[in-house]
Amino acid sequence: MQTFLGITIPFIGTTLGSAMVFFMKNHINNKIEKLLLGFSAGIMISASIWSLIIPSIELSKNENIIPWLPSTIGFIIGIIFLILANKLSKKMNIFKEKNHMRNTIMLIFAVTLHNIPEGMAVGIAIAGALSHNNLITMASAITLAIGISIQNFPEGAIISLPLKSKGVSKIKSFYYGTLSGIVEPISSIITIALSNIIKKYLPYLLSFAAGAMMFVVVYDLIPEAKDEENSYYGILGITIGFLIMMILDISLG
Repeated sequence: MQTFLGITIPFIGTTLGSAMVFFMKNHINNKIEKLLLGFSAGIMISASIWSLIIPSIELSKNENIIPWLPSTIGFIIGIIFLILANKLSKKMNIFKEKNHMRNTIMLIFAVTLHNIPEGMAVGIAIAGALSHNNLITMASAITLAIGISIQNFPEGAIISLPLKSKGVSKIKSFYYGTLSGIVEPISSIITIALSNIIKKYLPYLLSFAAGAMMFVVVYDLIPEAKDEENSYYGILGITIGFLIMMILDISLG
């Protein structure tokens, strides 16, 4: 049951966010949008440190490996992986500039793409807990899933609401927003299924997920959370998100 919850909680966050299309106006207030984007970035930064990098370092110590080496290698590979994935997505772009839906479709693709390492992060944490590793508990894995779920909420809304504003029905807008999050439980399940193979590489994989998540923060969330008029709302969101996730992880993990 705990494993099932860990896998599904992030997807629930995306679904609830997408459901806002039934209750909100076509557009989110710009200040609130910047606050939510910053909040998502803060959650992911904190989760990368407390739920992924620190356990990676502690696992390395237990295995008598240079503590910083697996976390450094994994983090760098995670960054490179997302860079290559983004370059590939741009090369595969078949939408014409004049298509008014192009930006929204690319947003859906970008969110879906960066949901993969989030799902992997949860799967890796659960795999570590299932391996009876004292440094990674099921409570910490669930905490990570809750943190990702919280930051998935605004993502679902940011996809469904623009679709509605472009004339797509509420049902379809909700469907596409929800669909962007389905890759998370899928990637979690695949990661857990391969847990016996990845067990010895756990320190590297934890930091890989951290690097991939940090790329999303720096490349997507922080730039989107800033503009000349409302940049402080993004900073406030980052601060709140970081502290909430840190408190959750330390208290429950």
